[in-house]
Amino acid sequence: MRIIISNSSPDPIYEQVGKQIKAQIISGELQEGDSLPSIRKLAQELQISVITTKRAYEELEKEGFIDTVGGKGCFVAMQNKELLKEKKMKSVEEQLSEAVAQAKKLGITLPELEQMLQLLFNEEAE
Repeated sequence: MRIIISNSSPDPIYEQVGKQIKAQIISGELQEGDSLPSIRKLAQELQISVITTKRAYEELEKEGFIDTVGGKGCFVAMQNKELLKEKKMKSVEEQLSEAVAQAKKLGITLPELEQMLQLLFNEEAE
């Protein structure tokens, strides 16, 4: 599992950790049933507080991404396929929303943006 902490990010460290683990679950990089590093081990690897790591894991558990098994550790939770697809769609929508906002700032028209998206989409398919 690869996690990068950014000191320049406005997000708290526990959110950065949680977002990256969540992204790895949504992308399929972490599979259902995969074990996560212990809270202590992850804190040591990232050189952050155990409390910060614990909070990230607690948030992921509340959101249904991981399960904690007493004495055994934390594991990627079984994901509802429809819910997982919805989360992936939401992620794409958020990224597209950022792209639209940027395009508006730069004065790019909707037809121009649609053309860019069409080219990028077709390029990826090849």
